[in-house]
Amino acid sequence: MIDDVEWRVSPGLTGYEAAVADMEARADAIRAGTAHERIWLLQHAPLYTAGTSADSSELIDPRFPVHKTGRGGRYTYHGPGQRVGYVQLDLDARGRDVRCYVHALEQWVIGALAALGVAARAVEGRVGIWVDTPGGEAKIGAIGVRVRRWVTLHGFSVNVDPDLDHFAGIVPCGLSEFPVASLASIGNNASLDALDSALRATFPGFLAALAKACGKKNS
Repeated sequence: MIDDVEWRVSPGLTGYEAAVADMEARADAIRAGTAHERIWLLQHAPLYTAGTSADSSELIDPRFPVHKTGRGGRYTYHGPGQRVGYVQLDLDARGRDVRCYVHALEQWVIGALAALGVAARAVEGRVGIWVDTPGGEAKIGAIGVRVRRWVTLHGFSVNVDPDLDHFAGIVPCGLSEFPVASLASIGNNASLDALDSALRATFPGFLAALAKACGKKNS
């Protein structure tokens, strides 16, 4: 527990549909006051997800299962070597401001990457986490959230060392002009465990920023 938020890390690969069902059940329990908020870190087998704004023309090669999902955004890829973080917080208590929450979520991931020596950033008008590479800007992390009855679902993904060729089956997040990157591809050898430790270390700061920036709007 960190500030009464459960911290869960699942080993191996977690089935996507089972994860979504688990998230939805947990969201109901959080809303009912019968379960703690939760951060759930995991990996999925290779798959594509289609957000609520997905354009079918951006599914280039459905070589992996495609799952429709209730999160915002377009097509994304999940697979081994990518850390997926499902963030389930009660915005009724932490500030009913979804844009503020998404910004705080981005800054949390950016802070964790900074702890690993990676200069990542958010870019105005492009949701996600970005880094500079010899080939130009590239996306190293994705953000996609859903809010139901003011409880958050889904969250973020960070490319640690996935097979980047797997992204070629889609236009990631609808941004055809930008490539994707990973920690490994930019020469950073941090492991999933190292990223998890950095996320955990910077998590209290994320909650504090959420309370300061978003919570004050409800006071």
